[in-house]
Amino acid sequence: MNPVVDILSLDHEGHGVARIDGKVTFVDGALAGERAEISIYRKHAKYNSANAVVILKASAQRATPKCRYFGRCGGCSMQHLEASAQVAAKQRVLEENLARIGKVKPELMLRALHGPTWNYRHRSRLSVRRVDKKGGVLVGFHEKRSSFIADMESCEILTADVAALIQPLRALIGGLSNSDRIPQIEIAVGEHVTVLVFRLLEPWTDEDAAHVRAFADRHGVHVWEQRKGPDTARPFWPNIAPELSYNLPEFGLVMPFKPTEFTQVNTAINRALVSRALRLLDPQPGERIADLFCGLGNFTLPIATRGADVLGIEGSAELVARAQENALRNRLPNARFAVDNLFEMTPEKFTALGHLDKLLIDPPRSGAIEVVKSLPDAGAPQRIVYVSCDPATLARDAEVLVHVKGYRLRAAGVANMFPHTAHVESVALFER
Repeated sequence: MNPVVDILSLDHEGHGVARIDGKVTFVDGALAGERAEISIYRKHAKYNSANAVVILKASAQRATPKCRYFGRCGGCSMQHLEASAQVAAKQRVLEENLARIGKVKPELMLRALHGPTWNYRHRSRLSVRRVDKKGGVLVGFHEKRSSFIADMESCEILTADVAALIQPLRALIGGLSNSDRIPQIEIAVGEHVTVLVFRLLEPWTDEDAAHVRAFADRHGVHVWEQRKGPDTARPFWPNIAPELSYNLPEFGLVMPFKPTEFTQVNTAINRALVSRALRLLDPQPGERIADLFCGLGNFTLPIATRGADVLGIEGSAELVARAQENALRNRLPNARFAVDNLFEMTPEKFTALGHLDKLLIDPPRSGAIEVVKSLPDAGAPQRIVYVSCDPATLARDAEVLVHVKGYRLRAAGVANMFPHTAHVESVALFER
């Protein structure tokens, strides 16, 4: 007989948390305040993992998932929770991580940044696999907790025009001679063009290429091909095409990028996040500011539009080259860039950067621990804006900033960059 449990809370992955004889049990598909019959699918020494089988008492915040593949597709984990409650849960995750890991509390919790909750995803990586017993080629996200690809014909988080391509892509690839040698398609949606990057383990034949060109023309998309690593991605069709770019209208910026270069998946939230970060940083003419992990200049160039001299540093030479091109394109000579491995930052290397009035940090999930440990005791930037995609590493770095380096955590808040997932994007302001 399946156990019946009361769901006490949500964890950082959006699972319900219950206790069975004192043992923590994480319940997929259940919400805080609910009573559910569950099925345990894995037992660990310290906790259980389970699925909700029947919701006996539903939360008032429970929502009907919009996607018919929810629960099977692993692309979303929280469609069963009302959208504003999802954001509140992410805010709690941020607060709890700051308190538990960083032993800090923001003086001000910023209002969460909201945006579109459906059809918001401008970047995605769709897996491809030929599965004859399921009728041919599958194109989509992986199933939940599985390496299998979900048998899906639509998607509610991809942009509508990209979602409409899933079935045509299945048909196209199914008719190609190398259909079992195309493991993924990377998709990038810009202001004026959508690019599909086909990962090819075996080249197209001339007949295949003709089919792909016809597909691109029929659906108004541009096709790239990638034979090996990201640096081998090249345009395939059409020969002449508009550039792939996104805009930051508040700052009058156009940001061209290649489809394999990192940009945020949610254009609307990225604009809101850049705007908030700039308000918190408050760059002024004559100030000298560094933007660490700058990528293609997503924050660097907006800072430069405010008149400050800004140095963007990034570990990828390709992204730095793109950032330099974007600075030239937008006529911002006060934005300069350098290549350096910021995961190997030292106090000596930081001092060599010269005096910095302010600092913006936007690291990957692993955070910026070597950067914050390298800040000098005297002459350090008076204001730091830290943009984070992982609340745990933000909290770890906040502990050093506050308890070792003498900063105050003035404010922090989340941005709902990935609705219907447990991913938490946030921004924090530190001041001396």
